[in-house]
Amino acid sequence: MRREARVGVVVEGGQRALNSSPGLTAQLQQQHTLQQQQSQIGTVSQLLAGGVAGALSKTCTAPLARLTILFQVQGMHSDVATLRKASIWNEASRIAGEEGFRAFWKGNLVTIAHRLPYSSVNFYAYERYKKLLQMIRGLENRRTNMSADLCVHFVGGGLAGITSASVTYPLDLIRTRLAAQTNVIYYRGIWHALHTIVKEEGILGLYKGLGATLLGVGPSIAISFSVYETLRTVWQSHRPHDSTVLVSLTCGSLSGIASSTATFPLDLVRRRKQLEGAGGRARVYTTGLFGTFGHIFQTEGVRGLYRGILPEYYKVVPGVGICFMTYETLKMLLADVSATS
Repeated sequence: MRREARVGVVVEGGQRALNSSPGLTAQLQQQHTLQQQQSQIGTVSQLLAGGVAGALSKTCTAPLARLTILFQVQGMHSDVATLRKASIWNEASRIAGEEGFRAFWKGNLVTIAHRLPYSSVNFYAYERYKKLLQMIRGLENRRTNMSADLCVHFVGGGLAGITSASVTYPLDLIRTRLAAQTNVIYYRGIWHALHTIVKEEGILGLYKGLGATLLGVGPSIAISFSVYETLRTVWQSHRPHDSTVLVSLTCGSLSGIASSTATFPLDLVRRRKQLEGAGGRARVYTTGLFGTFGHIFQTEGVRGLYRGILPEYYKVVPGVGICFMTYETLKMLLADVSATS
């Protein structure tokens, strides 16, 4: 920021002096070109770091992510007695025995295809929204104020989450349907699923559950980024010499727990809405978002809204931690490469 400010001052001063010093034109143009190159490098670095971080964390935690999805959708086509017998160990054993060990990564290819652009847009949009919010009058002069910083991180994270989810939603829906398949294989891959959904349910079928997604992902990413940034700031202010990797991993894990706990019921409803009509099955929920909430609460109770929260915790602690750690590490590495090139 300081470097950009200095360049801006030089350009502004140079523009006023062009008539009296024509020789400055070439120098100013060169500085302007250099500034554009630096900005472009920064953008590419952020997109690359965000994409790789998201793909790596999702691949590492794919088995737990699939268990979470299977638990979340059990209430759609299962009776209460079956639900009471469900456990992480039993479900994991069933997958290994009936589908094989590789089935724990079922749908992971589309997960990576979704996560690369999703995480890239998410982290990049967050950095952009954060800079824009910091320029707002009243916040610009209060950057050292924790409440102002928290507001910037929360709002910026929420806007980034909504932006990235909207852009990549069809891939998220396809990933859910592939991961939710057990013994009966209806969708044979990404392109077959895409073609089948459009053919049977129309283009809008690719956006089933988008309302619940945006309602959930905004607060989820907002909480995740704000908790992460706040914890990291407090940690580094008290222990500035601790490893950046350790700080990012720990703060990222804690932020993941906070965001998952707060928004898990919305995520569960989102998954079930995404599976409406999948594989030719009849619709289960004929009402909107709040009607679906009410139906789950009446038939399954409060526990039904948090079905699958345990494997979600097992997944989110390493997953979000790895994501933030990888992102921060790659940003530093790519910044060093850009500086030396």
